[in-house]
Amino acid sequence: MSRPDELGRLEQEVGVLIRRVKRVIGERARAVHPDLQPASYLMLTYLAAEGPRRSSVLSERFNVDKGAISRQVQHLCDLGLLDREPDPVDGRAALVSASADAVRRMEAVDRDRRRWLEEQLAGWSEADLREFVASLSRYNEALDENA
Repeated sequence: MSRPDELGRLEQEVGVLIRRVKRVIGERARAVHPDLQPASYLMLTYLAAEGPRRSSVLSERFNVDKGAISRQVQHLCDLGLLDREPDPVDGRAALVSASADAVRRMEAVDRDRRRWLEEQLAGWSEADLREFVASLSRYNEALDENA
C-alpha cells in the first residue's frame, strides 16, 4: 500500500478510536454517577489528578466559557462530586476539588476498566503492548508539535 493509502487508513482507525473513547467516557461518567455528563467527567478527572483549582483555570484548560464552567461546577457540587473552598491566596475566589466520594468512585471505575482492558488484550504480549503504547505516544507527540 502507498503512503497516502496508509495515511487514509490511519485517519480511519483514529476515527474508530475517537468514537470508542467518546463511548467509554460516557460509560465511565455514568458509572461514577448516573447524572454525570461526559464533559463534566473529564473536568472531574482533571481535578482529581491535579488538585484544587479555580474555575477560571478550568475555563482556560478546557477552552469553555466561564458561565458554562460555573454551571458544570454547580452541578458537580450538587451531585456531591466536587468540594468548594475559599482560595487561601484570594478569599474572594473559590477553589474546587474532587470530593473524597468522587475519587473513590473514579478509582473503582478505573480498576474495573483496567481489568476489562486486560481481558481484551490478554492475547497481546508485553512487547506488543509496549510497542503499541510507544507508537501511540510518538503519534501524539508528532501531532502536538504541529498543532
